[in-house]
Amino acid sequence: MCLPLIDLKLTRRQAIKVLGGASALVLGGCAAKDAEQAPADPAPAAEPSDSTGSDAQDQASAPADAGSAPDQDAQPGPVPQTTAQKLLASMTLEQKVAQMLFVTPEQLTGVELATVAGALTRDALTKLPIGGVIYFGANIVGNQQLRDLLSGTVELSRGAGAGIPVFTGVDEEGGTLVARVAKSGCFDVETFQNMWWIGQSGDPSRAAYVGTSIGSYLRDIGFSVDFAPDADVLTNPENPVIGHRSFSSDPEVCAQMVSAEVTAMLQAGTLPCAKHFPGHGDTQGDSHTGTVTSLRTADDLHSCEYVPFKAAIDAGCPFIMVGHIQTPNAAGDGLPAKLSRVMMTEALRGRLGFTGVVISDSMSMGAIAQNFEPEDAAVRFVQAGGDMLLMPPDPWAAHQGIIDAVNSGSIAESRIDESVSRIIAAKQAAGLVDA
Repeated sequence: MCLPLIDLKLTRRQAIKVLGGASALVLGGCAAKDAEQAPADPAPAAEPSDSTGSDAQDQASAPADAGSAPDQDAQPGPVPQTTAQKLLASMTLEQKVAQMLFVTPEQLTGVELATVAGALTRDALTKLPIGGVIYFGANIVGNQQLRDLLSGTVELSRGAGAGIPVFTGVDEEGGTLVARVAKSGCFDVETFQNMWWIGQSGDPSRAAYVGTSIGSYLRDIGFSVDFAPDADVLTNPENPVIGHRSFSSDPEVCAQMVSAEVTAMLQAGTLPCAKHFPGHGDTQGDSHTGTVTSLRTADDLHSCEYVPFKAAIDAGCPFIMVGHIQTPNAAGDGLPAKLSRVMMTEALRGRLGFTGVVISDSMSMGAIAQNFEPEDAAVRFVQAGGDMLLMPPDPWAAHQGIIDAVNSGSIAESRIDESVSRIIAAKQAAGLVDA
């Protein structure tokens, strides 16, 4: 039986309330097939775990007798902890760092193609209780198959590590370019024009409708995170990567559309992720294959590229994805944005005021993988202010690299706690963890 991941729809105000408190907590055709290559004996169905890591109840102090005099020597009792604080306090360093990984099911299990959540998924989650799983078109081979894959993975994750369910994520921007579910042929869902034509309409209600539709069908299937909307301003018409995924070449139009889609998706119960900060619309290269550069100055970025991201933040967007773009005239550190403290901590958090989850673009892309070892890239990302690593080429190496950095003192454990607090707050907003 497929259990829904989210039992509630959030209003924009509710999402902002939950997420805003984080910083204070210091796949092909439809023929079904089993490609996880499980052992000959089928894996038993996962039993729901009674231990979610968040079932301890707040302890209320017994009321004092009305007639008794106050005890002058009495010490103040402990401040009641929130669910998130209790979870964080109960976690080992290894479990906390694992929550910072957002990987494919193939990276998790080691199989060539994952289409079921069985024994290999259970065993892998026991060893590495990651924070999220991202799925692609190849993982989708049937309607019920995908629902079972997602719900099964979530249930198995409840019994692993600290008992914190995983995010289940997908790239579903809409249009003809990036829509894993809508293009799978396995679901009768509404399809849309590319977002460029939505933006050309000048009507934010059309972007809101996209957010409502996509957010609703993803929630129904079992996804909790959508890596959309694209918040890039298409200032370079020859850009080979963004193109008509962008709403507009006008930052104000982009901002209106992004804000409307973020708000609608949150109300539909799916967490959106605006991408690709600091803005991929001015670049010429393809970060999938190598380094890309934007020559925009800090003032240029603030007046143009940052405008849609600020709108997403003001609308309560819980995730911002940081890209591989180098900005020599803005950051001046020679680093891709997702390894740059200037871009992530000073600009995104400091200047734009983002308090949610900063997630990297895929760490397996050429712009990073060709220039940094997995452990080094992971450590640099965290040191620069990032919270979740998307698709590190070697999740185990990234995990160990961050742990080693904490043990050596180059990353403070309190810095890890900040990230995990934000991740737990987002999982509360998604209904995965009790608020």
